[in-house]
Amino acid sequence: MPVIKIGMWSGRDAATKEKLIQNVTKTVCDTLKCAPEAVIIIIEDIPKENWGQGGKPGG
Repeated sequence: MPVIKIGMWSGRDAATKEKLIQNVTKTVCDTLKCAPEAVIIIIEDIPKENWGQGGKPGG
């Protein structure tokens, strides 16, 4: 059972997340030849102020 964890900045709406889940699930199933029911997608909404890149905060 594949488990896919996606961390991204918070603020995207439910419809966008739903589309992301559908597209990632399809790609995983096509690649691994598994049923959609076997794929688990976990989305972590992380505030920009909790990100950093290149030694600088993201927010």
